Amino acid sequence: MNKTQAEATPVNGVQATAGLFRFSMAQFLVALILLLLSYPFIVQLDHGVVIENALMMIILISAVLAVGGRSWVLTIVLVIPALAGPWMDHYWRGVVPSWIINAARMLFVGFVVGQLLRFILRSTRVNSEVMCAGISAYLMLGLFWTTAYLTVSRLNPDSFSGVHLVAHHPLGSFDALYLSFVSLTCLGCNDIAAESNVARMLLMVESTTGVLYVAVLMARLVALYSQSVARSPDQQTKA
Repeated sequence: MNKTQAEATPVNGVQATAGLFRFSMAQFLVALILLLLSYPFIVQLDHGVVIENALMMIILISAVLAVGGRSWVLTIVLVIPALAGPWMDHYWRGVVPSWIINAARMLFVGFVVGQLLRFILRSTRVNSEVMCAGISAYLMLGLFWTTAYLTVSRLNPDSFSGVHLVAHHPLGSFDALYLSFVSLTCLGCNDIAAESNVARMLLMVESTTGVLYVAVLMARLVALYSQSVARSPDQQTKA
């Protein structure tokens, strides 16, 4: 088998879809970064909610292209409620309870994170696809907990308090995003405090998840790199 044939040969079903995965994952990662960078400016606009929903739609569609693979049916079934829910809440507020809309988004985001981790664990070498998947999964974890904080805050507006927060009102979308990422990275949030036991539990679990994710991801990448280095002398000898 020559080098071209070897590169085209599927490895545990990963290499067969590498081209599509690489394109869609790059698009997915760019969409995530654009959303995070533009979020504080979007929420201040008159039609900020519409722009926010549009950017989130781009992210979710990119996620479908990135992780669909052999699970297209399940992916589409999960993404439809996550796509339609925010628009229904914007134009027909109250028709569907907000916690159901948030639960649908959390379910799909959790599914995407799981598929990305599955891709990383099944990979046989470290490349750009694996690196993009690792970064994207980390950012998606932040969005997952953002939705969790919004859900808890809307069910119990007194779950969080802060100097700049309105008393007895739920968190804003950017406040939830900010709280999520500073907790995920273990930086600590000094201007927003968790008041309810459920909110404190979410902060505790997210901080633990952030630490463990980085540790496990680094261990996996080092293991893949070590395996590739160990195989190189054998391949050179055979050549």
